[in-house]
Amino acid sequence: MNFSIYDFTSFTQWIDKFLYDNLPAFWAVAVEMVIIGLLVLVFYAMVGLFLVYAERKVCAFMQNRIGPNRVGPYGFFQTIADLFKLLMKELVYIKNADKLLFNIAPFIVIIASFMAIAAIPFAKGLHAIDFDIGILYVIAVSSLGVVGILLAGWSSNNKYSLIGAMRSGAQIVSYELSVGLSLVTIIILAGTMQFSAIVEGQANGWFIFKGHIPAFIAFIIFLISSTAETNRGPFDLAEAESELTAGFHTEYSGIKFAFFFLAEYMNMFIVASIAATVFLGGWMPFHVGGWQGFNHIMDFIPPFVWYIGKTFFIIWVMMWFKWTFPRLRIDQLLTLEWKYLLPINLVNILIMAFIVLMGWHF
Repeated sequence: MNFSIYDFTSFTQWIDKFLYDNLPAFWAVAVEMVIIGLLVLVFYAMVGLFLVYAERKVCAFMQNRIGPNRVGPYGFFQTIADLFKLLMKELVYIKNADKLLFNIAPFIVIIASFMAIAAIPFAKGLHAIDFDIGILYVIAVSSLGVVGILLAGWSSNNKYSLIGAMRSGAQIVSYELSVGLSLVTIIILAGTMQFSAIVEGQANGWFIFKGHIPAFIAFIIFLISSTAETNRGPFDLAEAESELTAGFHTEYSGIKFAFFFLAEYMNMFIVASIAATVFLGGWMPFHVGGWQGFNHIMDFIPPFVWYIGKTFFIIWVMMWFKWTFPRLRIDQLLTLEWKYLLPINLVNILIMAFIVLMGWHF
């Protein structure tokens, strides 16, 4: 087997061939699913824990503080200590809650983000599923998370939770339109909804540069809308502490609260991954036309390093949003979407379609 950190295709094909050569077809598929499931689970947990730590450090930097600094070097193990604390916390059962819906709501939220992360290409040949309708699939499954949020708020039998869930539902459904339309702008440019094909189409230039001004506008709208869709500040109206205690997860404790907390950070990772893949070339290196020496150096950096670097840059920008701008009111939030972002998006799609039709893109 010829294994390369620059192309995982041969490695994944070797594992597939080995399993099918040594096991019946049913068991080969079952083992592959278990391996992929465990890898996604471990990756999910590790990224979630790291992002909580990164959020605390970025917040501290923005506010001229130190942040976690006691547990482990630079407070690195503080998040793990908090995880153990949440695992050992008692699960408080609400007397008049709808027990079935109350218990399954956190799982719906976390399963939706699990399903979305499966379609994201981490490097060349390194993705769980590669649908030809990859973008449509991610939009569809990520929107399932709002069902869990609405169930959590309603089943808690708490007015604050219900108001938070209703706010979150209105917010997510509204901003999904702008997220979807900004991605449609790039689908028109790429001519495909398959993530691997979109990345391959950026081999000689990222779409944010190749698509002229409409691609850049779509990128900005995607950043704003996806920040709102993941209930991140300054759009965190669903869990406005000064008004709603903790919003839709007020009544949750222990591991169930941790599920909601972790899902928020993983949703942020997913939208940042999609932005990096669709607008910034995914695992493609940065190339400049005519600079052969520079381009050759860029090619030495492994693809998954490019992908992780771009994704975490966008996550840092989203964290910067949260700790810089004050929280909006709910009417300002919906006005921004329906009166500004949506019309701009629709005009932007028409401009991009005209540019592609005339062949004016790079």
